[in-house]
Amino acid sequence: MKKVVLAYSGGLDTSYCLKYLKNELGYEVHTLLINTGGFTLQELSDIEKRAYELGSVQHTNLDIIETYYQKAIKYLVFGNVLKNNTYPLSVSAERVFQALESIKYAKKTGANAIAHGSTGAGNDQIRFDLIFQTIAPEIEIITPIRDLKLTRQQEVAYLQQNGIDYTWEKAQYSINKGIWGASVGGKETLTSNEPLPEEAYPSPLQKTTPEKVTLHFEKGELIGLNDHFDKPTVNITKLEELASAFAIGRDIHVGDTIIGIKGRVGFEAAAPLIIIKAHHLLEKHVLGKWQQYWKEQLGNWYGMLFHEGQYLDPVMRNIETFLEDTQKTVTGKVTVTLKPCHFSLDGIESAHDLMNTKFGQYGEINNAWTADDAKGFIKIMGNAQSIYAQVNDETYD
Repeated sequence: MKKVVLAYSGGLDTSYCLKYLKNELGYEVHTLLINTGGFTLQELSDIEKRAYELGSVQHTNLDIIETYYQKAIKYLVFGNVLKNNTYPLSVSAERVFQALESIKYAKKTGANAIAHGSTGAGNDQIRFDLIFQTIAPEIEIITPIRDLKLTRQQEVAYLQQNGIDYTWEKAQYSINKGIWGASVGGKETLTSNEPLPEEAYPSPLQKTTPEKVTLHFEKGELIGLNDHFDKPTVNITKLEELASAFAIGRDIHVGDTIIGIKGRVGFEAAAPLIIIKAHHLLEKHVLGKWQQYWKEQLGNWYGMLFHEGQYLDPVMRNIETFLEDTQKTVTGKVTVTLKPCHFSLDGIESAHDLMNTKFGQYGEINNAWTADDAKGFIKIMGNAQSIYAQVNDETYD
């Protein structure tokens, strides 16, 4: 019997794929859940149980959270990556690593094919297929949802016809969770004007009294929270628990998809947004202006290429080297106030803070130069525009 590895999440799309691959195409289906965070032990157990009920020959839960952090999230923080100044690549980054691990597993198990549940109108199909084609062009790619142009209602109906009548929790919404946030797609995100309802988001509002939290960074990495120190992945998870109770990190990202159409997707990413904004604030204090300028340029390119599935392009390793080198002095702590549905950055403390008062205080007093120094600097600085104005007889009314 032919063997296929299915990148499996336990949701409606991949549950349909599992049943379809087995019943209609006659494959021996091996399901692989690549855990990039966001799952409880009970959820992982339930997903495994469901996979076997649906006909999986072998199900594997593979935890790659630490690898994902070291090879992806770390650089997304270093680059302050927010797609369109909004979206922290909650799903787009993890798809790349899910694809890489799926291919490794398919080769290990000697599979003839590999499958995923992406549609034909989104970005995930490209991210998966690009990696698959690059790493293992000899392995067939099967995509039932894309090829059959299925709606969620059609998927549910097919499963019911085959004796599968699960209660699909929030079935009208497609929710993908990971350590770097959750994406939320539904009927509202197919419009240009409708917001997602409160109940669509994974984390309800539970706290309304503001709380302060201190983030400790060392060379750009989150090494602690509130004077408790642990590895970054643990700190990210703890911060998400604290901040999601305030319903922080909800938004809708609007952007140009890789295939050229506009798209909307909701997301909930409390910890990523706080970490990126806090990290960026610390950088404003400890980096020079040209470091910040070039970081912004290359960080944007890094995020765009990552978002579009180009992770294996060698330029990505070059940009990572640059980003990591900029983090030598990004050490200190940032205080943040958590509030219902938003947060504020209070300030930073760092031994590398370039707002050192011994040189001068902005708008107050100059300690490291004289008044004559300032006058001479201003005169020389204005030479170019002064010469142009005089030569061309420019007047500004």
